[in-house]
Order: sequence, then C-alpha cells, then structure tokens
Amino acid sequence: MAETDGWTVLVIIGLMVISVVARSFFFISERAWKLPYWAQRGLQYAPIAALMAVITPDIVMLDGELTAPWRDARVLAAIAAALFYFWRRRFSLVLPATIAFGMAVYLPLRLGLGW
Repeated sequence: MAETDGWTVLVIIGLMVISVVARSFFFISERAWKLPYWAQRGLQYAPIAALMAVITPDIVMLDGELTAPWRDARVLAAIAAALFYFWRRRFSLVLPATIAFGMAVYLPLRLGLGW
C-alpha cells in the first residue's frame, strides 16, 4: 500500500472543511434566508436537467458511437416518454410517470420485438 504524504492529507482536510462550511452556511445564519425568485424558478428545472444529463448519453450512443435513431428501441421510448411528459406536465408525479411510460414502451420493443 502506498504511503500518503502530508500534502495529500492537508488537501483532504481542507476540502472537507470547505465543504462543511459551504453546506452549513444556511444553518449558521441568524436570520431567515430566502432565494430570489429567479433562483427558485431555476431550481424547479434541476431534477429534469439532471435526469436528462444521465439518460441522454445512454439513449443516443451505443459502444461509443451514435445510434441509428429509428432502429433503436431506446430512442423510440425516449420520444414517447417526452411526448407523455409534455402531455401530462401539470400532473404532480409527472417524472415517475414519465419514466414508467418510457419503460412501458421500451420493454415490449426490446423484449418482444428484439430491438
């Protein structure tokens, strides 16, 4: 096992302190802290943006190369899920329902038709 030098330990401790202070900043403050309207509105899109950042590379790439869009069940399921999302976006549980709908389209295409 390689030895850890002092600088590495110091950097790890420093990053830990910075992370704890940054994350606890809201608890340290004595008065109530409110986000501006534009920040609150922007944070509403964070879950769907994170989901897209995780899913998109898996949908459009296969073995490091772009897929042929109409020959892949993942692309058709993603399009169907996007259409479902825009159709039912006012629904309170739209993200889990969108994922379930996309899987309901994907599984028959993948398992039934062998795409």
